[in-house]
Amino acid sequence: MDRLDSMEERMAHLIRAVDDLSDVVTAQRKEIDRLTRLVGLLVEREADREAGAGDAPAADVRPPHW
Repeated sequence: MDRLDSMEERMAHLIRAVDDLSDVVTAQRKEIDRLTRLVGLLVEREADREAGAGDAPAADVRPPHW
């Protein structure tokens, strides 16, 4: 009977570990989705900024009075 109790206890711990890992994976998936959306927005914003730059000076170019 002790052997059965030991196996049940180990199985309970393993089930808990799997559930915890599942929660972590779910949270990471949500964070990855959020960050992917943000990167997409930043790429679009940068493309719009570059397309609309035209004659505007680049941010990394020193003004002529320097």
